[in-house]
Amino acid sequence: MAFDLNTLQEKLGNKDITAAVIGLGYVGLPLSYTMFSHGVKVIGLDVDPKKMEVLEKGQSYLDSVSGESVAQAMEKGLFKASDDFSELKYADFIVICVPTPLDSEHKPDLSYVENTAREIAKYLRPDQVVILESTTYPGTMTEVVVPLLEKESGLKCEEDFHVAFSPEREDPGNKSFNTGIIPKIVGANHPDALDLSVKFYEVFISKVVPVSSMEVAEAAKITENVFRAVNIAFVNELKVIFDRMGIDVWEVIDAAATKPFGYMPFYPGPGIGGHCIPIDPFYLSWKAEQSGQQTRFIELAGEINLSMRDYILRKLSETLGKSERLDGKKLLVIGVAYKKNINDQRESPTFPLMKSLVDKGADVDFHDSFIPQILPMRQYPEFSGQNSVPINKATLKNYDAVLIITDHDDVDYQLIADESAVVIDTRNALRSRNIYGRAQVVLA
Repeated sequence: MAFDLNTLQEKLGNKDITAAVIGLGYVGLPLSYTMFSHGVKVIGLDVDPKKMEVLEKGQSYLDSVSGESVAQAMEKGLFKASDDFSELKYADFIVICVPTPLDSEHKPDLSYVENTAREIAKYLRPDQVVILESTTYPGTMTEVVVPLLEKESGLKCEEDFHVAFSPEREDPGNKSFNTGIIPKIVGANHPDALDLSVKFYEVFISKVVPVSSMEVAEAAKITENVFRAVNIAFVNELKVIFDRMGIDVWEVIDAAATKPFGYMPFYPGPGIGGHCIPIDPFYLSWKAEQSGQQTRFIELAGEINLSMRDYILRKLSETLGKSERLDGKKLLVIGVAYKKNINDQRESPTFPLMKSLVDKGADVDFHDSFIPQILPMRQYPEFSGQNSVPINKATLKNYDAVLIITDHDDVDYQLIADESAVVIDTRNALRSRNIYGRAQVVLA
């Protein structure tokens, strides 16, 4: 039985479609919100009972999606949160938004994608379109997802069902962009699949960019993130070089940024964080290796970004007394989120730095109003459950040094500058805000 193209096209034309979104995290929930805000019926699926509990109450766990909007969508019958994957049979489009982490050997871990594909296959029916949004290496859909769907379901891709790849482009905390206005790349390896997927996203995304294949779409996403990783590594290396020369890298970057063409400013920091930028280069490197190619430039960038932890430790040790050890030193770390003004701790460079500080004998506390308590982690479990400490005049005097790792806007930097003995500033947070005090400030 051939795919019923006309019926699904008619449903798209009438905007009478149902979408299932698998994975209701930082990508899946905002995507669901964008869909149901445009009248698309959404079945949100997740295996996390805590998320289900919050959503079923008409509440939200993300700042980018209000509880009120969730509650209203549920009342109108536009949104349903569930852990029952049999609901998939009611969907016209199935969108996968699950994690794609690394394993212990820094190789791609597609277990979430694979397990999701197997679960979909149990309920997959003819005339559905399955779309992967999770960032991954080129070839994942063709080599991994499609074979699993066909084997487990007994259906045939391009005859019974269609597939596409459309990479997520979320930027948590960036209020200038939301899911609905960020251009959406869509790739498929069959013209009908591409046409259906483009029309699907055009219902709720302002600009859709079709490309010739799923592999192009997969490669485009990974290119975006590797681009950032490489350029951050470049300015991190400049930071170390210019520091030795007595030159302020932040002033250099600002001066260079006045050129209206041929230059794009990137800024140094304590390393890289978040789900994408620390991980995607490894996905591309692994795939390149499978193809018999080396990624020397990308691998070097990764080494440079990882080395920023040692650079910060060295600057701290030099400032506190030139000793490798930090026995007895009390340190306060500002920020465990991977970037400012969000509550996302995934792959934050703060945690490996905190571990190194503790390993050197220091007593380490942290302050982060966005993350009042560190959530459980597979890596660095020793910090799970640790609570944020308040910043005030009395507590700051107890610390030998304050390290600014994440420059949230709600931090009282003037108080830190006035009441701290030493501030190791990895984000240029104080001077960029024209804040000065009695503290010895060291840019790192």
